[in-house]
Amino acid sequence: MQNVRKPSVAGIFYPNEPARLRVLLEHLLVAATPPTIPGKLRALIVPHAGYAYSGPVAATGYKLLQTTVKKTSPTVLLLGPAHYVYFQGAATLNVEGWQTPLGTVRAQQELIARALKREQLRDNSAAHAPEHSLEVQLPFLQFIFCDIAIFPILTGECDHRVLAQILSQYLNEIDLVLISSDLSHYYPQEEAISRDALAHEAIQNLDLELMEKRVEACGKSAILTLLHLAREQNWSAKLLDYRNSGDTAADKSHVVGYGCYAFYEE
Repeated sequence: MQNVRKPSVAGIFYPNEPARLRVLLEHLLVAATPPTIPGKLRALIVPHAGYAYSGPVAATGYKLLQTTVKKTSPTVLLLGPAHYVYFQGAATLNVEGWQTPLGTVRAQQELIARALKREQLRDNSAAHAPEHSLEVQLPFLQFIFCDIAIFPILTGECDHRVLAQILSQYLNEIDLVLISSDLSHYYPQEEAISRDALAHEAIQNLDLELMEKRVEACGKSAILTLLHLAREQNWSAKLLDYRNSGDTAADKSHVVGYGCYAFYEE
């Protein structure tokens, strides 16, 4: 592949050396103990901080994926927030692949080309180039699957109702919807736990109003989009794991919340 997105946070959010990265991923997945779900896994919400902080929570979702999805080369719709570049709407990236220390992940160019041709998404390399929210999910996916293809989308200032309508057109060609989002930011640990409990309630009940009005999450637009899709498709949701940076690696006086949720079809 010649037209490839280079990693922007390797060596910062996760190890840059392939051997170290594989050892860390294996350790995180072995330690993860997700609960079972009573149906077919259709979507996950996972956090996107550095692996030292949110890796154990993300691994809970990826362990469930590893043990339940047996397809060797799935297509993953990867949806998360843009942290560094402001734009209107939602943006994909028209490249052949995404490079990480573990190799190159194929982009699902047919879906990307179709969405761009229909003018449903924009191609925004400026937003994607520095962004970590999608990139940090790729090593987990590469470690689990021999081959994957991704349909990557960043949310800017967008209408989640419109985005859900767009993405619903592609669900028959998607094996997993993967939402990248952290929860509340920089509260004392006990307050963060209380605030993030609202996210658990909103997500598990597919409560759009509660999610929109009271929940704090950097990937809120992406989560709201998934809640629309879940209601449309009659999916159910379950909390798999919740911790915050005070539990995993940092000071308890100002923490970031990390939740992992599974969406399934009964």
